[in-house]
Amino acid sequence: MRSVRRVSSDVRHRLGRLGERLAAEHLARRGFRVVERNYRTRWGELDIVAFDGQTLAFCEVKSRRLAAGGGDPFEALRVRKQSQVRKMAGQWLIERKERPYADVIRFDAIGVTFNFAGELVRIDHLEGAF
Repeated sequence: MRSVRRVSSDVRHRLGRLGERLAAEHLARRGFRVVERNYRTRWGELDIVAFDGQTLAFCEVKSRRLAAGGGDPFEALRVRKQSQVRKMAGQWLIERKERPYADVIRFDAIGVTFNFAGELVRIDHLEGAF
């Protein structure tokens, strides 16, 4: 019997997708064009690759609900995750021959915070986060 892969209806998965969409919209407002989203590699998934004519930004998006203790979205961006994103970016640069030329390549982190009702509270963008 063949298994069917289904898109998760898990609340965290939906929150993550919404966070990535809002992060992409945020980047567009800042003058970036999203070159690619959800690029899959053997190390994981690169959330957003964006270009503003000079800078190619590899963006890791972290979405969180407000927690009683404060729960910062960037807490999950530890050294191991940073290394993983760098590997994925390297793979993207090798595979995407028709990519824009960039004077600057950087790694950004975008934190998207929601309240318990699922409404956007804030978007934090750390340019050159790692």
